[in-house]
This record gives sequence, structure tokens and C-alpha cells, in this order.
Amino acid sequence: MHSGKPDWRNKLHDTIYESNTVAGKVFDVALLLLIILSIVVVMLDSIQSYHQQYGRLFYILEWIFTVVFTLEYILRLISIKKPMLYVTSFLGVVDLLAIIPSYLSIFFLGAQSLLVLRALRLLRIFRIFKLTHFLTEIQFLKVAIQGSLKKISIFLLLVLSLVIILGSVMYLVEDGENGFHNIPESIYWAIVTITTVGYGDISPVTPLGKFIASCIMFIGYGIIAVPTGIVTTEMALAMRSRKEGHETCRNCGSEGHDRDARYCKYCAAAL
Repeated sequence: MHSGKPDWRNKLHDTIYESNTVAGKVFDVALLLLIILSIVVVMLDSIQSYHQQYGRLFYILEWIFTVVFTLEYILRLISIKKPMLYVTSFLGVVDLLAIIPSYLSIFFLGAQSLLVLRALRLLRIFRIFKLTHFLTEIQFLKVAIQGSLKKISIFLLLVLSLVIILGSVMYLVEDGENGFHNIPESIYWAIVTITTVGYGDISPVTPLGKFIASCIMFIGYGIIAVPTGIVTTEMALAMRSRKEGHETCRNCGSEGHDRDARYCKYCAAAL
């Protein structure tokens, strides 16, 4: 929905934030390809043989991506009336993290700062979170996690209590031998076992210890299904009660409005 005659800012907003126009679709596809290419470049640059052979090319490409993402960030700020709301949002922070490491690297010169430069380069991998711009259904996951957070927290507390008890029991059963030298190490073994990871660096030897370990392994399979079921149920409820459209507020950049909404529920601006 548009209020008044569309001007250049409205057109820019529709191109950058909306995907229901030809220009918006082209912008989204081009941005998606750039994000993926920039992530691939960062990964390839971390391979020593590729870095030595194509380091200069990777450096040039990195700055091209940085300039493009900087322009995109500026355009996003220009196209909404309250840019600070976007700057402080999750996607705004992600977009800033995608460009700021390259500019920070300018101020860290000299042999002593090479390790710092490497750390800053690794921060560019956060560009992968820019892909959330294209996940229009991510709201389902957000609602599901929020709805199941309390249940999962209680569940994890029970699991923590369980591994502390079982680890302490195994310490007593194995009599401080066979890797169970103390209670913390025994709890570590219980966590690894109950999560079905099973590193095998610590294992019981006594018959009673093996029996308890077998019980813990069976419990582990049941535990894996619980949080999955909780989140899946919440996602199903969120999808069933869905009333939201995909329109983005041109004033504050917020999404998640009702399909028939005429005004933004966050800043009351006309959609």
C-alpha cells in the first residue's frame, strides 16, 4: 500500500525492501549472488595455496564486495524515514558487520597487526547472515523459538541435573579409574554419552559401569526427540495462525504486518 504519489524514495524502497516488482526481484537476485560470491572468496582466501597464488585477486574482489555492500547499506538507510530503527535491528547490525571489517583493516598496519587483520577478515564470514533478507518465512522460526524457549530451558535444566547425577554415579562405580578420575571428567563423559556423540576417549570397564552407560545411551536417543518435537509443534501452530503479509514499512523498515494492515503496528506510519 502506498500513501500519496510515489516519489524516488518510494521507488527506491520498493526496489530494495520489496520483492513483488521486477526491479525488486532483480535487486534481490543480484544481492544474493554477491553475498554467496563474497563468502566463497573469504573461504578460498583462507586456503594457503590459493592465498599465495590469487591473494591479490581476492583482495581486489573483497574491496569490490565491500564497496557494493556499503552502497547497499547507505541506500537502505536513505529509503526509509527512520534509519536508526534499521541500524539497530538484527539485519542492520548484520549488514554493518558485513562491511566494517574491511574498513577497520585499514587502521591496522604493520607486521605486529597481521594476526588482528586475519581476525578481521574472518568477521566477513558473517555476511552469510545477510541471506536472511531472502528468507521470507523466517518469522515462523522466530515465533516457534520464542514460544518454545521456556519449555526447552526447563528441559535443558533437567538434562543438566541428569548428567551431573549420572556422572557422579559413574565416578563412584568406576572408583576413580578408567578415565573417571574426578567428578567433572565423569560429567563430561555423561554429556558426551547422553548426546550420542561418543568420543570414546573415556569408557567404563566394570560390568555395572557398562550397564549404566547402556542405559544412558538409550536415554540419549529419547532426549534428542524432545526439543525437536517442541520446536516443530510451535512452528506448526505459528503456520496455522499466520495472518502476516510481507510488506515492509517504508518509515521504520519493520516487517510482520497483518495482510490487510493499512498502518505499521510499530510506528503507526501508513503502509
